[in-house]
Amino acid sequence: MDVDEKKLPRHVAIIMDGNGRWARNRSLPRAEGHMAGIESVRDVVTTTRELAIPYLTLYAFSKENWTRPKEEVEALLALLALYLQKELPLMMKEDIRFKPIGNIGDLPPELQEQLNGVSSETQDNKSMLLNIALSYSGREEILRATRLIAGDMKSGSITDIDEGVFSRYLYTAGMPDPDLLIRTSGEMRLSNFLLWQLAYTEIYVTDILWPDFRRGAYERALSDYAGRKRRFGSLKEA
Repeated sequence: MDVDEKKLPRHVAIIMDGNGRWARNRSLPRAEGHMAGIESVRDVVTTTRELAIPYLTLYAFSKENWTRPKEEVEALLALLALYLQKELPLMMKEDIRFKPIGNIGDLPPELQEQLNGVSSETQDNKSMLLNIALSYSGREEILRATRLIAGDMKSGSITDIDEGVFSRYLYTAGMPDPDLLIRTSGEMRLSNFLLWQLAYTEIYVTDILWPDFRRGAYERALSDYAGRKRRFGSLKEA
C-alpha cells in the first residue's frame, strides 16, 4: 500500500453491514452471509496488523440485533464462538490483544466464558488492540458511564467532570477516539455505534457489502482517509 504510514489512522472503527443482503442476492440463507463475513473480518484484522494500525473496533452485534429471528441470532453467536476458537492462535502470533465491549452479560454464559478466556489469554499482547462490540448500544454506553460517574461523585472519589473524565468511564477508556469510521453496504447512518467517540471521526461509506469487503477495499478506504485534511471544527488543519 503506497501511503505514508504517518497519514494512516491510529484507530479504525467499522460497521460491518450487508451480510443478509449478500446472502439474499445469492438466494442463500442469511447465516451463509454471516459466515462469509467472517472471512472479511480475518482479512481486515490481518491487514490492520500488517499496516501497524494499533486500534481496530468492529461492530459485530448490536443491542437491537436481539430482535432478529432466533435462528439467525443463534447462528451469529455460534459463528462468533467459532471465530474466537480459530483466530486465537493468530492473535497470539501477531501480538493482538482482544477486548469485547458492550453488555457482555446479555450473551449466553458459555460464550461469556469464551470471550473472557480469549481476552485474558491475549491481555499481554501489545502491537494491536482488537475491540469487538457485542450486544452494544452507544446510548446505553453513555447512560452506563453517567450512572458510574454519579456513583463515584456521590462517594467522593471524583469531584468534577469534564470530557476527559467522562471518557474514562466508557468501554474505550484509555484508547484514542476512532480517526476513521467505515460503513459497508451504503447505509448512511451511525446505527447507535460509538456515539460519544465518533464526534470528530472521518466517515467513509462504501456500497460494498461486508462479505465482499476485503483487503483491496479496505486499503482504498485508508487511502481516502490519508488524503483528507482534518480540522476538528476549526479552520486550522490537523
